[in-house]
Amino acid sequence: MINYNNSIQVTGYEITFYDILKKALTIRKVEEKLLELHSHGKITGTVHSCIGQEFSAVAFCAQLDKDDFVLSNHRNHGHYISFTDDIEGIIAEILGLKKGVCAGIGGSMNLYNTGFISNGIVGGLVPVSAGVAYSNRILGNKKVTVIFIGDGTLGQGNVYETMNIASILRLPLLIVCENNFYSYSTTPQTNLAGDILKRAESFNLRTFKSDIWNTGELFANAKKSIDYVRDNCLPAFHIVDTYRLKSHSTHCKDTRGESEIRLFEQNDPLNILAENNRDVYSEIEQEISRKIDGVIIELENCGELKIDDYYTCEPLSDTINEWEPVKHIDERQVKLINEFFHSAMENDEKIIFMGEDVLDPFGGVFKVASGLSTKYPDRVFSTPISEQAMAGIANGLAITGFRPFLEIMFGDFITLCMDQIINHAAKFYHMYNKKLYCPIVVRMPAGGGGGMGATHSQSLDKFVAGIDNVSVVALNSLVDPREIYNNILVSESHPVIVIENKRDYGRKIAAKQIDNYIFEKTISGYPVVRIKPKRTKPNATIVTYGAMADTVLDCIKDLFLEIEIIPEIIVLSKINPVDYTHILESVSNTKKLYVVEEGSASFGIGSEIIASVREQLSDNFIARRIASLPVPIPSVRSLENEVLPGTGTIINSIKESLS
Repeated sequence: MINYNNSIQVTGYEITFYDILKKALTIRKVEEKLLELHSHGKITGTVHSCIGQEFSAVAFCAQLDKDDFVLSNHRNHGHYISFTDDIEGIIAEILGLKKGVCAGIGGSMNLYNTGFISNGIVGGLVPVSAGVAYSNRILGNKKVTVIFIGDGTLGQGNVYETMNIASILRLPLLIVCENNFYSYSTTPQTNLAGDILKRAESFNLRTFKSDIWNTGELFANAKKSIDYVRDNCLPAFHIVDTYRLKSHSTHCKDTRGESEIRLFEQNDPLNILAENNRDVYSEIEQEISRKIDGVIIELENCGELKIDDYYTCEPLSDTINEWEPVKHIDERQVKLINEFFHSAMENDEKIIFMGEDVLDPFGGVFKVASGLSTKYPDRVFSTPISEQAMAGIANGLAITGFRPFLEIMFGDFITLCMDQIINHAAKFYHMYNKKLYCPIVVRMPAGGGGGMGATHSQSLDKFVAGIDNVSVVALNSLVDPREIYNNILVSESHPVIVIENKRDYGRKIAAKQIDNYIFEKTISGYPVVRIKPKRTKPNATIVTYGAMADTVLDCIKDLFLEIEIIPEIIVLSKINPVDYTHILESVSNTKKLYVVEEGSASFGIGSEIIASVREQLSDNFIARRIASLPVPIPSVRSLENEVLPGTGTIINSIKESLS
């Protein structure tokens, strides 16, 4: 039984058990009201109720400091209310109203408030929580990060990637696993092997175990686990056995037996308190109900967010309509990228460099990180082979004020990061109503030509270029990469993916010159290079980017000799979003457009550029996509040369378009 005169000491204040009961009952009454509103058609989407699990949320969130950080999942309402006390914000959010904590955009699952984030992707925020904890470890501020997961999350590989990294880095992270014995409708006996605590122990995490039916012990153990993480700056894992008394969500039928649910209802702590402490319970219940009803009344005339407040079409061009000569730099591209990081990290203590095998003396596969860990040992993190966790940790660092640059060892492995890029980094800003920025930079060395085979030679540009709210930049051998990276650092507040073609690493900037052609670039953050004939009007436009720029330059002489084509070449630095200003100007004159890319053509960059130009130009023009064959890139050099677009492929494709 609870003694209402007792209190718990939390840093800076005390919380009484009366307050604890009030918090738990507030959660239940809010959840009951939401279920009622959903049944009356007032709520779209779904509601994942935590009725029955309230004391788990309160035990941890009520004993945290207000400047700690909480991350949660789809069953998040209890955690949110416990940590923020924001009843109006969550009710308005789930009703889809602009007074909601995220203006109705996030709905029931995706909530954001100061120090609190929840997300509907099971386990998706686990590596993000490690990034938040990492930032606290760097700052040495004694803050604790708590991530709530369910037992079903233990099927996700990124959970174990994160446990491993949290242990290695000694992160102040508390993972709370609320084990309600059901993953949607499936029991642990069906989909969970072994012992849960032993899984955490295998990563050398301190473990704790509690349940909601022994309330006093739950609160005592919760405090012990929080204090352990805070005092030792070490990760811990706390499993809490609990039970949800309602179905998984309002959109699914409860398949559990009625007798099972009834048994847990009889043993539910709040129901027992209601039975044994009727006067206290009734007093608190009436007060909370009046407050909730008052919130509902106040929200009756609150409207929904307008589309103009949610989405604003920003101009694509950052170009000053002036050109400057392309300057030759007698230094390899990879050395210049390395120089950028040395300079940037010296001037900005918020920059974190992450990647596999990036520590000295190795310095990464392509030596971009050479010397960085020696010079900045506290800000260079050599990661395990855990791409999804790496990306999530970068997200966590970014949302807490750091500027992480994540190196993917080979661009092919970007696929392992996609959940963290698409469902997290790309969505945070809009999903949380523009309250949260995630300026991560993901670097992906890509491309073939080195005989590395199908899994180390792909150009996956089209897969990343279609992600909304993610800028995609491609370095080339005509522009100083330091210019582009400096612009990213200064001007980008959203995710950026940088494609660095491996063949360009060894090339010097603008080393290749063509007789009777002018090489110039726009004065802009992401320069567009234009290569145009000095004295003759061009009769074709070739658009390309990355390492293909070099290949296209090798075609110029033969294009004229074989088919009398005098091209104007546009080399893009940014491929999402594309600035079409100079492409449109060129094609309107030449009436021919050829887009050369290293990836395969279907649904690719060329398709997008041609379609966009077609939409914006009323004139007819010839158009062709020139790209790799749609097969995995082979290791054998002769076949690889046939698969990748070479000079012969480009010339023949243009010739065929004219026949």
